[in-house]
Amino acid sequence: MLKRTLLGAAAALTLLAGAAQAQQPQNLRIGLREDPDIMDPTLARTFVGRIVFASICDKLFDINERLEIVPQLATGYRWEDPRTLLVTLRQNVRFHDGEVMDAEAVRYSLNRHLTMQGSFRRGEINTMESVEVVDPQTVRIRLTGPSAPFLSQLTDRAGMIVSPRAAEAAGRNFGARPICAGPYRFVERVAQDRIVVERFPEYWNAEKIHIQRITYLPIPDGTVRLANLQSGALEMVQTIEPDDLAAVRRNNRLRVSISDELGYQSLTINIGNGPRAQTPMGQDARVRQAFELSIDRAAINQVVYEGVYTPTVQPLPPANPYAAGALRPEPRDVNRARALLREAGVTTPVVVNMTVPNNPDLRQAAEVMQSMVREAGFDLRINAMEFASSLQAAVRGDFEVYLLGWSGRVDPDGNTWSFIHSRGPQNDGRYSNPEVDRLLDEARVEADVGKRRDLYAQAFQIAIRQDRSRIYLWHRKNIVVHTARLQGFTNVPDGLIRVTGLRLQ
Repeated sequence: MLKRTLLGAAAALTLLAGAAQAQQPQNLRIGLREDPDIMDPTLARTFVGRIVFASICDKLFDINERLEIVPQLATGYRWEDPRTLLVTLRQNVRFHDGEVMDAEAVRYSLNRHLTMQGSFRRGEINTMESVEVVDPQTVRIRLTGPSAPFLSQLTDRAGMIVSPRAAEAAGRNFGARPICAGPYRFVERVAQDRIVVERFPEYWNAEKIHIQRITYLPIPDGTVRLANLQSGALEMVQTIEPDDLAAVRRNNRLRVSISDELGYQSLTINIGNGPRAQTPMGQDARVRQAFELSIDRAAINQVVYEGVYTPTVQPLPPANPYAAGALRPEPRDVNRARALLREAGVTTPVVVNMTVPNNPDLRQAAEVMQSMVREAGFDLRINAMEFASSLQAAVRGDFEVYLLGWSGRVDPDGNTWSFIHSRGPQNDGRYSNPEVDRLLDEARVEADVGKRRDLYAQAFQIAIRQDRSRIYLWHRKNIVVHTARLQGFTNVPDGLIRVTGLRLQ
């Protein structure tokens, strides 16, 4: 009898504990590959920052898993003519500071993205001529000319709307405490440790937000990130390395979701950004070609990434309708690489300093390259840096070669113009070719898919094959892993973690 009583009491306590747990606010911990840079959508440029922005800063438009443009803060749009876009806005939307999100806030935010000093959004929306407030729920955007990619740019940071009052008060310190109109409001940030956000009860779609608090934890080491997930210290990780897939799939408490990313991994070469461009790599396309011919993308992919990634020589993945099908990686040719170095008249070994974000897989990829290029006459020296710091160094021109990824955009302009156009804000190497500029500018206004594809193919032939302005390496996969208790996650190819509909069982 006593044993039954104890068992009954234990069962009752278990039920009470379960009920109490069910009533407690749900908290979600997400492991990120790096620490984001500044949390200001106008000045930011990291992919992991975009993941955090997905919870705090809604955009005019978003994309879905089929890569279709869908309304978010907007309710719809209409092209009045090829240069004039009319956008209608949601009613009863508030910023985290209680201010109303209306047409004036949209006008302010778009102009801030376009004109603020140091803006990385300027190159994305620089075809915008003016923004007019038609009424509190309508804006009219006038462009300098037709722009094929303009609407798609409003699906990312260029379409994020900030609180004018907060932005004016904070100035360039806005990123220390961003105030937008997303489902979560910013709580705190401890650099290299965590970013915490909590549910905003006045969010316009609040009934779809079930988790009370989200903590983003930067963990650069993929092994440590996965171990934290397996132990229950995290509920979700932004990505894992391909060689960990087998272990994840054996764990019935975890779920994995994979999609092809929209972007690429590449080597940015400092061609004209300050004194550190004055190197054989920076000044002679033959040296850059020799470096490229001395590496084997497929072998690096196999050694470091289990062959999961797709070797490439261009910024557009194979599934993109604008990809140049004839442009493929050249086979490794060490003899030709040596001959090119002789033609260039350089003394070997040619010293090349490569900046690498301090992640184990990227360091390993750099080390494999180091071994390969040595055979051709290069002395590759690896400088591992914290990711956000490496981005700042690149902007200053404090690099020679930079192993850097780009998460990608739906429209091909988002993978090209900002990086290889002479006025591109993310053209860290300061590559400049007037003919490439002309072709990219024409591609921006060309509506015909075939003609636009041909313009990109011509631009790539010059920038990639002739000038060797940048060395594209591979297209990656978005490999998101989470606890089986997390429901409602949709893997969109842009790799962002959208929080709407997420729920912990």
